[in-house]
Amino acid sequence: MADVIVVGAGVSGLSCAIRLREAGYSVRIWARDMPEQTVSNVAAALWYPYKAYPEQLVVGWSRVSYNEFMALRHDPASGILVRGGSELFPWPVGEPWWREAVPGYRRARADELPEGYVDGYVFDAPVITMPIYLAYLKRRFASLGGRIELRTLGSLAEALAACPLVVNCSGLGARELAADGSVFPIRGQVLRVARGELDRFVLDDYGPRGVAYIIPRADDCILGGTAEDGQADTTPDAATAEAIRARCAALDARAADAPALEHKVGLRPGRPTVRLEREPVGAGLVVHNYGHGGAGVTLSWGCAAEVVRLIQLG
Repeated sequence: MADVIVVGAGVSGLSCAIRLREAGYSVRIWARDMPEQTVSNVAAALWYPYKAYPEQLVVGWSRVSYNEFMALRHDPASGILVRGGSELFPWPVGEPWWREAVPGYRRARADELPEGYVDGYVFDAPVITMPIYLAYLKRRFASLGGRIELRTLGSLAEALAACPLVVNCSGLGARELAADGSVFPIRGQVLRVARGELDRFVLDDYGPRGVAYIIPRADDCILGGTAEDGQADTTPDAATAEAIRARCAALDARAADAPALEHKVGLRPGRPTVRLEREPVGAGLVVHNYGHGGAGVTLSWGCAAEVVRLIQLG
């Protein structure tokens, strides 16, 4: 099989690299940062197709990833567990577009809705502790004979000069590497706290107080958050952190006093639609896989499978 260079070592790059190695390709990852320094390490990360489009394609990629995470959760080294939880709305809503991807989905009962909310969904979803999961992916890629090389690229032409097959998983970096001006940062600030008795996730993207979510992981809990389009400041803001805690406490009072462990900011790679397509460049081929918005983890395995398919088209 031919060599492939995957550009980017976040969750998308690692997932693609693993699937390509399993398909028999010789794979190297070229990345500016190691996995633990990428935005993937900041992700909450609950399976949920957040700010990723188009919906008709995202739902299929999300379903593939959901099934993969449900299988991987049986490996304690993966950092994956399954939590029950809900998404809340202050007005009546129809069925979610992603429903078919999630077994066990149902509508929320009235007694399950906090004050101020009139509708919601209840479902089970994988929760991924990203520092553990990224280390797991890194080891899995290495065990398959893959390697990560730290390189700061000025353009994808540098990768194509070394290898005729390139997979572009550069995330926000695609703005420069692929000259894609439609890519933009979505600033997300979160507060990592001690989990205590918090054991169910809660999502509120439309409530009167602003975006709020509670995502209990194995040993800690993520309180979020923000979704600030076009903002690229990665410095945590104390006032924002206080507001996040207050919004989350309105959803679950136990979040009010959970001891703070860490403040984190990540820049989600926004784009009007996910770019997942082939681009012939001279005698070479670039397969682009970026623009996942707030759903990089959720789309990772589904998009990786599509990358392999696109390369195998020849």
